[in-house]
Amino acid sequence: MAQFSVNAQRFDPYKNFKFRVKWDGRYVAGVSKVSGLKRTTEVVKHREGGDPSSSRKSPGRTEYDAISIERGVTHDLEFEKWANKIWNYGAGLGAEVSLKDFRKDLILEVYNEAGQLALAYKIYRCWVSEYQALPDLDANANAVAIQHIKLENEGWERDVGVQEPTEPTFTVPVG
Repeated sequence: MAQFSVNAQRFDPYKNFKFRVKWDGRYVAGVSKVSGLKRTTEVVKHREGGDPSSSRKSPGRTEYDAISIERGVTHDLEFEKWANKIWNYGAGLGAEVSLKDFRKDLILEVYNEAGQLALAYKIYRCWVSEYQALPDLDANANAVAIQHIKLENEGWERDVGVQEPTEPTFTVPVG
């Protein structure tokens, strides 16, 4: 069976370097890294009373791993504003946490080499469990300053409404 139904000539899987993250209906500026989407289902072992020599296994509770998102430090306040809904230092007694809207749904989009939307995942009920506003600063280094958020979530699923795009063919002028 072909790996790609629309582009049967395509052999290589999608690359991991073209992607975008969207929340509140807007793309998040400067995202350079997103950790993998991973879930683990607990294994429940049991045995029947008349069969003491072996055990059976069945699925138990499913856990979704936290997702880390990194981006270069900019003047965009989206990471910080969301992190402050979990804990806002200067908010005053009793107002440090926003219980109303601290969770967000995210969309993670993956693009092919031609910049066409190829895959999308919906990530549900995320909230910031870790926020790093600035990295270690080093006057002898030559690197981009990176912000980091860690997002707990209650599950994700592939957006099956995103279909495989028809990849363009480019002609090279001769001459």
